[in-house]
Amino acid sequence: MSKKKKKISKTLVEKILDKENVEYKAMTFPTKAEGDTQELVHDGSMQDGYKIYKTLVLTGNKTGPLVGMIPLDKHLSYKKLAKISGNKKVGMVPLKDLIKTSGFEHGANSPVGIRSLHNYPIYFDNEAERSEKIIVSAGKLGQSLLIEPHDLAKVVDAKFGDFAVDDPE
Repeated sequence: MSKKKKKISKTLVEKILDKENVEYKAMTFPTKAEGDTQELVHDGSMQDGYKIYKTLVLTGNKTGPLVGMIPLDKHLSYKKLAKISGNKKVGMVPLKDLIKTSGFEHGANSPVGIRSLHNYPIYFDNEAERSEKIIVSAGKLGQSLLIEPHDLAKVVDAKFGDFAVDDPE
């Protein structure tokens, strides 16, 4: 399979997926500064008919750091993720500790990148399991991947569970 040279260099995440022979489609989104973080400039939770997933870095009282993947249009149920992950409580890692904990800045966290740097447990909401493809961060601001969720889950040894909700707790 020949690869044409792209202007945008591949991210660590893309290189890992290439090595694992996992198919994906690279996508780019514009970003803007929002306070001290960068945010995607995007008007919805879907692109090309596929849901965009956010990578949340949390810490559990028993497991320490863990990752939750939920659709952009959903909220995290801390109680449900705590139960699924074997914790009594889970909470978001403070923004000031995010790079130190995950290795990535806010908006660029990727389950593949985090798994390659750390051996944190990773959980995907069940909605991903029922999806043909999902969009996740490629490990760099503005760069994302369209990928089959079961292939992605296999690479990062993720478990599926029900922890995304429509309304915050």
